[in-house]
Amino acid sequence: MLIEAVVVVAAPASDQVAWLDQYDVPPDEIALGFDDAFRLAGRLVDEGQLSREVLPLLQMIDEVFIEMSQVTDVDRWTREALATDAGWGRAWQLAREVLTAEGDEMFPLPGIRIVR
Repeated sequence: MLIEAVVVVAAPASDQVAWLDQYDVPPDEIALGFDDAFRLAGRLVDEGQLSREVLPLLQMIDEVFIEMSQVTDVDRWTREALATDAGWGRAWQLAREVLTAEGDEMFPLPGIRIVR
């Protein structure tokens, strides 16, 4: 679940937009999905399913999203911002570093189930 969330953060903006459109969800779903999965990071490291070296990178992604959510600029949470906003760019870069460190290639973006 955590790697799937990282894959979404690491995807090119055009792929993220297509994914958002497919599931009819707003861009903040990318950050929320990461936040939900990030809560498991410590346990995954303890169980040996995730390398300890990526934990600081995951924490930095979390911090980027926390900082972004504290700013009242709603333009940061648009589809267009995925390609232009510095926060999204930083999260993208860190997520790519996580995947590289874990030896994971880019996978297709995961499916999600929306409960409305």
